[in-house]
Amino acid sequence: MATALSAAALLPLVESGTWFALCLLLLALMTGAGALARQAQLPRAFVVAIQALVGLLLLTLVFARPQALAGFIPGPEAMRHFGELFEAGQHDVRGYTIPAPLTDGITFLLIGGVLVVGLVVDTLAVTFRAASAAGLPLLALYSVATGIAEDGAGWFLFLLAAGGYLLLLLAESRDRVARWGRVFGVRATEGRGKPPKLSPVRNGRRIGALALGVALVVPLALPALDGGLLDDKGGGGRGGGGGTISAVNPLVSLQDALNQPDDREVLRYRTDAANISDLYLRIVSLDKFDGTSWSPSERRITEVPDQLPQPTGLSPDVATGTVTTSVQVAGDYGQDWLPLPYPASSVDINGRWRYEPVGRTLVGERGQTTRNASYRVESLDVRPTARQLANAQPAPEDIRRTYTAVPGNLPDVVEATAREVTKGAANDYERAVRLQDWFAYDGGFTYNTRVGAGSGPQAIARFLKQKEGFCVHFSFSMAAMARTLGIPARVAIGLTPGTQTGDEGTMSVSLRDAHAWPELYFQGVGWTRFEPTPSRGTTPEYTQPEAPEGGTASTAPEQPGTSESAAPSTSASTDPSCPAADRRLGECGGPSPQAVVAHGDD
Repeated sequence: MATALSAAALLPLVESGTWFALCLLLLALMTGAGALARQAQLPRAFVVAIQALVGLLLLTLVFARPQALAGFIPGPEAMRHFGELFEAGQHDVRGYTIPAPLTDGITFLLIGGVLVVGLVVDTLAVTFRAASAAGLPLLALYSVATGIAEDGAGWFLFLLAAGGYLLLLLAESRDRVARWGRVFGVRATEGRGKPPKLSPVRNGRRIGALALGVALVVPLALPALDGGLLDDKGGGGRGGGGGTISAVNPLVSLQDALNQPDDREVLRYRTDAANISDLYLRIVSLDKFDGTSWSPSERRITEVPDQLPQPTGLSPDVATGTVTTSVQVAGDYGQDWLPLPYPASSVDINGRWRYEPVGRTLVGERGQTTRNASYRVESLDVRPTARQLANAQPAPEDIRRTYTAVPGNLPDVVEATAREVTKGAANDYERAVRLQDWFAYDGGFTYNTRVGAGSGPQAIARFLKQKEGFCVHFSFSMAAMARTLGIPARVAIGLTPGTQTGDEGTMSVSLRDAHAWPELYFQGVGWTRFEPTPSRGTTPEYTQPEAPEGGTASTAPEQPGTSESAAPSTSASTDPSCPAADRRLGECGGPSPQAVVAHGDD
């Protein structure tokens, strides 16, 4: 009872309270096993061992039944699955703001943690008859909740936790009164020469002092951890006040930026780009996919060269242009990676910056951040055609091996869905475009920044089923599905072009321009941006149908802020029987849909 009342303080941390009923049931079963063992007058060590075993079996039955032996016995596979759930839960705790969605990992941490505390409390209070000492784990459980929650756990939940502890002390005092004669007799037969036990007063003082220390230290220590549930200061803070804006963690900072109640400018730039709507400012690429999350690989960094190397895989046959962009970063936008147009050719900036050649990113060292940074970038405007992408040769073996790797725990539905969506596609380009269009136009997906970013092996499968999310969901899922089809893929985190302000070519980028998008590799073109997020960003021109020879369709790109609707064009070919792949290559005749440019959030 005391553990259950203290555990109620965890309820505000997650969106749903459905886990709590299951937790109470498992806690009651484990406690009942201990009561039966004590009724049988088993040794104390046996009682504790039986309770721990029952708790483990219950967790296996609930969380690892498919991996267990006979459906409930925890074998090596079940223990490995527990480890995966624990890691996923830690990742989710750092990746969500309060209240967090009830993911499998968070559910495992909540229920498993309460069962562990319940076992310790029952062992101290009942098995070893030290109810006062049992207040320490109860206090620790309550302190976790009050330390993580923005406004504490609330007075009502405090009363529940305190009431549970008082009930525990009351039950122990009644038991002592009932056993008074037996206790008195035991004291009378204690051997001579043994020091008297600590008085209840001294014992209570020591426990009270220790409990006070825990109550003061635990809440102060918890918010110092980074990200999500364990950080209410990062990611730009809440509201329009000061603080440092971090765009490093795509699951926390990106979603927090998109959900800020007060949008604010993070940087301003001036560019001579002919098509500003395609000038995404790339911060970092995520190329490591373990089935739980996407993250940047650990790579060596070097001095920033005067001229950056030629982009990997780019052929001279592909049309390119040179773009010059001057950037001024706001004083409260501090992060380690420098926002750059992709692919940058040269960067003129002061400070302690280093170059990571694989991702073509600049990284600050020894505390260097983007705050108040002023720099000038020359970049390439790469303009491939749909035909060049369709005719791309296979990627080199080292790129294919690295960027098509998928973990064994990725649900089968991810690859099955990818193959269903791309059925009949003739090449990797057509497959990539079909994936993009399915997410952005045809698949019935809805854009919603309030949906939790999700993690764990089932996160993509849940998103494909629920069909609701924001750019992290769409980019992560498309990249994973592309990999299952053998297309090298990674995820880029950065900023969309922003909103024109003042003179033509002068742009303002705000918090809500934070974005994520997939990059797929095509030999001869290199890493190529796609846009699967519905009604956000800009659909790349090379993924749209080409106008036929002699046609009148305009190829002039729209500029940021000119789109009146975020909905995709539904213009059809004059020949409805023409396959989508042929329409995209301009072989059917008739008008072609134009670029859809949408700006604002995400």
